[in-house]
Amino acid sequence: MPYPTDRERDRPWVIRTYAGHSSAKKSNALYRRNLAKGQTGLSVAFDLPTQTGYDPDDELAKGEVGKVGVPVSHIGDMRTLFDGIPMAEANTSMTINAPAMWLLALYVAVADEHGAPRDELAGTTQNDIVKEYLSRGTYVFPPAPSMRLISDTIAWSVQNIPKWNPINICSYHLQEAGATPPQELAYALSTAIAVLDAVRDSGQVPQERFGDVVGRMSFFVNAGLRFVEEMCKMRALARLWDEITRERYGVADPKQRRLRYGVQVNSLGLTEAQPENNVQRIVLEMLAVTLSRDARARAIQLPAWNEALGLPRPWDQQWALRMQQVLAYETDLLEYEDLFDGSRVVEAKVAELVEGARAEIDRVQEMGGAVAAVESGYIKGRLVSALAERRRRIEAGEDVVIGVNRFQATEPSPLQAEGAAAIETVDPATEAAAIEALRAWRAGRDAAAVDSALDALRDAAKTDTNLMGASISCAKVGVTTGEWARVLREVFGEFRAPTGVSAAVVGGSAAGEIVEVRERVRAAGETIGSRLRMLVGKPGLDGHSNGAEQVAVRARDVGFEVVYQGIRLTPAQIVAAAVQEGVHVVGLSVLSGSHLEVVPAVVDGLRAAGADDVPVVVGGIIPAEDAAELRERGVAAVFTPKDYQLTAMMDEIVSLVLAAHDAG
Repeated sequence: MPYPTDRERDRPWVIRTYAGHSSAKKSNALYRRNLAKGQTGLSVAFDLPTQTGYDPDDELAKGEVGKVGVPVSHIGDMRTLFDGIPMAEANTSMTINAPAMWLLALYVAVADEHGAPRDELAGTTQNDIVKEYLSRGTYVFPPAPSMRLISDTIAWSVQNIPKWNPINICSYHLQEAGATPPQELAYALSTAIAVLDAVRDSGQVPQERFGDVVGRMSFFVNAGLRFVEEMCKMRALARLWDEITRERYGVADPKQRRLRYGVQVNSLGLTEAQPENNVQRIVLEMLAVTLSRDARARAIQLPAWNEALGLPRPWDQQWALRMQQVLAYETDLLEYEDLFDGSRVVEAKVAELVEGARAEIDRVQEMGGAVAAVESGYIKGRLVSALAERRRRIEAGEDVVIGVNRFQATEPSPLQAEGAAAIETVDPATEAAAIEALRAWRAGRDAAAVDSALDALRDAAKTDTNLMGASISCAKVGVTTGEWARVLREVFGEFRAPTGVSAAVVGGSAAGEIVEVRERVRAAGETIGSRLRMLVGKPGLDGHSNGAEQVAVRARDVGFEVVYQGIRLTPAQIVAAAVQEGVHVVGLSVLSGSHLEVVPAVVDGLRAAGADDVPVVVGGIIPAEDAAELRERGVAAVFTPKDYQLTAMMDEIVSLVLAAHDAG
């Protein structure tokens, strides 16, 4: 989007909603409706199997198909997703990382079928794998080959689809994982440095064109409720980005050095309790990234008020869309130059953030850069510690959350009067339909052409050849997402990122409540005859591990011996670990909506293994109706975001363990 001159009324940012669920056909209908309502860009949410490189019929995909986004298994799905949408005119953001190259290949292949010139394609692939190791968990390959895929995608895009943003460096998910503003700035910019170094060192882009690479780099940021600080953070990011690209990479053109960023405002702060308060939270957070013209977002997508309850309905997304439109078209915000130029208060805060971020960037660079700091567990440990400290402040009432730890008294909400209908639900038949359609797709394609394309991809992966060409060829002959990823898994291997739990250090851990529960855990262990052991598990493909990590840290702090193996485990693997480790309780964390499928599988597996005396507790975004069903199916307790007092949760778990051993 072009930038206006200083005295020209600023153009509205690209207005998006993050959307997609169930199937390509249903998501296409949703996109068309949103565009008809005045949305000016698309933001595609992919389901977890697609994000992690699995087909719907894979064992790990069970319960996850179509839940948090749209399943895209092959070019046929991409055709359906963009049916009737002019791709040469669309501005499409795709939240995809480990298989970003693959989804971009599918997009380009369909655009070719539409007759859309490649040099007119506009949009963004997220493609930031570093933050996946730290927060969202949808990584697939080890860091080195992952950086190779990123570099190949960027180099190919700059030369073939010059209007496309081939990467979105995501500080958004760092904040969701607990990052303070200086940490968020530092780790995002450290990732950007690692990416730019990788592209430069690959030799695929001539030095004289490196400014084009920098000019297509974009960021995807988070804006929290401390909106003055958040606005200053964006000004600090713009200043640091200009400095790094000028001094480290020698980019002379100020237009190429300009910070280009999109936003989804904070979802971490949305509450299940009194969720109507989320509306004003979202509006205030939007101001953080729009008030300052010199650091204004060029694309914004807002969450819906009820995302802490489940999947938003189209009406909820429309409400979020209208929030943007009222600000952009009804107010006078876009008529003025920057409102904060010359402010001593703002300048002082920006300088403070810049100084803190620079110091942390230097620490990361001394370790060998962002990838090395991820592999060592340093950054993850810092994030887990920061989030644990934030939770401690909320539990202690030092940080106020309206409706949660202050002003809890409330009237019944008419917005939730419909019960389960207050959120969108995905038809359970969606997964079976996707599997059936996938099998029909495989049966109807040219198997020899598929095998040949996959062989070419495998051979290219063993060299330093850019893999975009081979991926587009795979897309055009009907290769599936799981097949593309499987071939690269064979060549590159897989990876399990550090959890950060063992490195987490939390202040205030000697608080009275923790001491009391710690004594109760000790006494319970003496009663049972061994120290209490808890397994914390993440079944399925849900990689949002922040909650599980915080539970593991608190369980450790109150005296449990904690077994936490990280993300992406099958129910059978969790059962095997629970039996092998002889745990006294299993705690499962599920935020993707797959709880009714994966949790009972763990309960049934424990019973089959003779460990039916091990209580299973579950935490996550779980509607009340589903919580009741889980309890009927053998789950001992269900915790949701409103249960923010982790120490009280630990106390309840001790009671469940004692009851299971008839020692209560």
